[in-house]
Amino acid sequence: MPSASKWARGVEGQRKGDLGNGRFLNPIVAGDHPDPTILKDGADYYMTFSSFTARPGLVIWHSRDLVNWAPLGPVLPDPAGSVLACDLVKHAGRYYIYMPSGGIHVIYADNIRGPWSKPIPLNVGGIDPGHIVGEDGKRYLFLSAGNRVALTDDGLATAGMVEKVYDGWKYPTDWVVEGFSLESPKLMRRGDYFYLVCAEGGTYGPPTSHMATVARSKSIHGPWENSPHNPLVHTYSATEPWWSRGHGTLVEGPTGDWWLVYHAYENGFRTLGRQVLLEPITWTPDGWPKALGGDAGKPMLKPRGGQAGPHGFPLSDDFTENRLGLQWAFAAPEPSENMRAKYASGTLTITGKGTSPTNCSPLSCIVGDQAYEVSVEIELDPAAPGSIGGLLLLSNPNLYLGTAHDGARLLIYRSGQPGRGNGAGRGGQPVAPTVRRIFLKIQNDRHIVSFYNSPDGMNWARQDIGIEASSYTRNGGGGESLRVALFAAGPGEIKFRQFRYRAL
Repeated sequence: MPSASKWARGVEGQRKGDLGNGRFLNPIVAGDHPDPTILKDGADYYMTFSSFTARPGLVIWHSRDLVNWAPLGPVLPDPAGSVLACDLVKHAGRYYIYMPSGGIHVIYADNIRGPWSKPIPLNVGGIDPGHIVGEDGKRYLFLSAGNRVALTDDGLATAGMVEKVYDGWKYPTDWVVEGFSLESPKLMRRGDYFYLVCAEGGTYGPPTSHMATVARSKSIHGPWENSPHNPLVHTYSATEPWWSRGHGTLVEGPTGDWWLVYHAYENGFRTLGRQVLLEPITWTPDGWPKALGGDAGKPMLKPRGGQAGPHGFPLSDDFTENRLGLQWAFAAPEPSENMRAKYASGTLTITGKGTSPTNCSPLSCIVGDQAYEVSVEIELDPAAPGSIGGLLLLSNPNLYLGTAHDGARLLIYRSGQPGRGNGAGRGGQPVAPTVRRIFLKIQNDRHIVSFYNSPDGMNWARQDIGIEASSYTRNGGGGESLRVALFAAGPGEIKFRQFRYRAL
């Protein structure tokens, strides 16, 4: 596993892929950005990821070298359901995103920056849509389990029944995987062939579960021939630096070299979620894509001819502008959840809800560093006794840890499994004198979590409880990753100011 000293450091010390010497080190996008879908559009590249229940959702990122990525912003104001494993494509000058969200939907725009249409239901089930135009000029949408459905010429409706067209690649029977899970079809045409890249093996299981495979056909109607070089990428051992490597898309580099963009877990840091990796691809003389191999945890040469741009964005937030969707998203939101947040004069005010982090829909953001600290100023509503404001590391509303105060006590939240250890938390300590305004800080140093409080944001006292947080993941009964979150519970309004993030 690469040491932290090898990583390039960007804004606020956040790690980035570009090492500044013509090489890069994975991940190219750190933190929980699963199911990448990437579009080459001239000299520009655009990418988006599963946004799940985030409102707004689907942040589109931009790059000109495949290594440095900056977000443009969210394009989906109010998804119909959890949004995962989309396909971002361009056809006849128009951009489309096909997405599973309570059934397959599509949105479209004439400019990548929008405005984007409202979601249009295609009235078909399944997940992981993949768009392609056949040799007949007709449009098709491939789905999980090897299924396919024809689309109308405008791409906004189906034009037939779902049919089974591909059975997948049969990996060796002694491979340890989560399950077959034929999914994430991504298609392209090159030369005489259509290429179909799929994921198999499952994402959340053992480290050796996931993989990317490829098949090809001279017709979009098949038959599909599996590559003799399968899989394209796969984790063969739990000692490798990246686990569950899969869900890949082939993409051409700026000067004609080829790459595979995919996601994987970092060995020892499942709490960071599925991160985005880049790996070089070569083409065999008989026309098969083949990964060049090597250690995905070591520096590699960057794609040739790209133009490096800015990467990432500051996570520190002075709350002078609305960053809902771009950075912040409510957990387990209701349709009107964003109405709880108000911005004014450097203050984020969140209307209280529920009684604890479990039922108040905390406001969370993705982090990508192995070690970091976050702090925030919190002010309770003096007219609303019983209000609680706090700072969390949140896996899901049933699995989190953090610190809070209710005007009289400091609270520590720790939850090892759903439904336990929540409520008022542990380690309640009196705050003397009783206060309505306090600064709280969490330090996560490679899973060792400590909590701090301060009256002024400068002089900090460490609270007498520490937690080891490596088990706060989906495999431990949690969610996609461990995210930083603010929460407001109880009857009043909680004011948040001066959110600060610093990679350690």
